[in-house]
Amino acid sequence: MPDKATISFALSAVTDLEDIQTYYNNERVSEAGNRLTGELISKIERLADHPLSGRIVPEFNVEHLREIIHPPFRIVYRFDKKRVRIVRIWRSERLLKLP
Repeated sequence: MPDKATISFALSAVTDLEDIQTYYNNERVSEAGNRLTGELISKIERLADHPLSGRIVPEFNVEHLREIIHPPFRIVYRFDKKRVRIVRIWRSERLLKLP
């Protein structure tokens, strides 16, 4: 079996997950937030075995920047050799912009 990719999170992605959970807590549906964040983490964990499974982010069209769509969110990550770096977890209608 091939080596698994290592997964890490940018601070921006960690903040995104916290903000998602906070939103659902504030709406008094924390169970839905727990379920959704669990689903997002499951999608991310699968990248260790299948790092190229996400599509190329259309806004940038570069091979190493990819995303997985889990409605209503998009998990944006960078893949480099055997490393996956989760960059952002945003609502899918948002477009990415370079800083």
